[in-house]
Amino acid sequence: MTTEPITDQKTKPPVTGRHAGILPGEHLEALRGRLRGIVVLPGDPDWDAQRRAWQLLVDQQPAAIVVAADADDVAQTVIAARRLGLAVAPQSTGHAAGTIPGLADTILLRTTQLREIEVDPAAARVRIGAGVVWADAVAAAAAHGLAALAGMAPSVGVVGFALGGGLGWLSRSHGLASGSIVAIDAVDARGRRIRVDAEHHAELFWAARGGVAPVVVTALELQLYPVAQLWAGALMWPLDRAADVAHAWREWVHTVPDSVTSLARVLRYPPIPEIPEFLRGRSFVAVEAAIQEDAETTAALLQPLRTLGPELDSVRPMAAAELGSVHGDPVDPVPAHGEAVVLSEISSRSIDALLDAALAPEATALLSVELRHLGGMLAPGRGAGGAADGIDGAGLVYAVGIVPFPEAIEPVRVGASRIIAGLQPYAAPTVVKNFAEAPAPASALFGPVVERLREVAAAWDPERVIRTGHPLD
Repeated sequence: MTTEPITDQKTKPPVTGRHAGILPGEHLEALRGRLRGIVVLPGDPDWDAQRRAWQLLVDQQPAAIVVAADADDVAQTVIAARRLGLAVAPQSTGHAAGTIPGLADTILLRTTQLREIEVDPAAARVRIGAGVVWADAVAAAAAHGLAALAGMAPSVGVVGFALGGGLGWLSRSHGLASGSIVAIDAVDARGRRIRVDAEHHAELFWAARGGVAPVVVTALELQLYPVAQLWAGALMWPLDRAADVAHAWREWVHTVPDSVTSLARVLRYPPIPEIPEFLRGRSFVAVEAAIQEDAETTAALLQPLRTLGPELDSVRPMAAAELGSVHGDPVDPVPAHGEAVVLSEISSRSIDALLDAALAPEATALLSVELRHLGGMLAPGRGAGGAADGIDGAGLVYAVGIVPFPEAIEPVRVGASRIIAGLQPYAAPTVVKNFAEAPAPASALFGPVVERLREVAAAWDPERVIRTGHPLD
């Protein structure tokens, strides 16, 4: 499976696609016969279901869809796309569907059926197919007493999350999830199956971990970790306590060890039946935390916050596999709009600016405005040496609102934009890839390593057959 980057750019002239319009259906008949999975074309009965992304605000309109059954299907799809002058856009869940500029000349390659999970408890590693979501991965690891560096939302795909850096409840103690990638199985832009790790295609391995993967990843091998003791949950107060709580949390995060990952957030629950009655239609300020300490140490750490008298306190002993329940992310696809900014400081001034924006009338359309504490093993230079080895900032703010009908998008956009604008005096130049929901400038995403990433991408995919989010242009 060892190959070299593409250096010979001479290829057979394309017959359609980018150079000759939309791909006629008959050109895919031969591909249908070579796949164990399925080919879906516009007009097919399941077209709308197969093109739908998790992010329901994105209307994906590819030239065709392939639902791959295995890595061989992926290779055959890339070969066919290359011959026909099309691009290939790999996608599992589609949480980040809005980061791809367009799909008109592209085969949308759904990897949802690549669901292999193999845990090696002796090596503390797991091999995960490109269609696996975090809920399944953490359950498999937990069966062996191990934890993965999962995201806060159990429904997110493991591969996309890890390749984007990956920020979760164990991040301050263990770093970005991209640093836990120990090997990658992929199909390159020529349709060749390759193995990528520190000893094989080291430059591509560096680029893929948190940067750019100019290949179709079919599986990842991730390092797992023992997390013996863990307390997690939320403390919640009515929203009129926001200033007291936010400033107490600000003081608190400057005292906690790296074993504590936390965030402060403003939550506005809509008055809908899906919300528990005691929360329905109410607004709160909350602190959520995951603490890798024993009961006595945890109680001592939380005491400064508990003295504020939270109305709700759900912090309890918890297995790592249960952490997905803490943040309350939706389990089903949703139409949502969010914006993010990294703060260079968590200070009295930046907290005041955040509260001014989050409590303003324009922000009432937002479901959540949160500030995640960074630092610890997330500090630049403390990671495992990939293209993203940390986040250069003290905190990350993410503002999001649900858009249940088209007219709701404008107030959500206004509210989110006001949050970001109000924090600009404290903003770091960093943009975190997994929190950028639209194509972001490569220089903002990757900083000084962007030229190196472009060189890797040009070496492995000079004709840009593989289309991923956030183009390097």
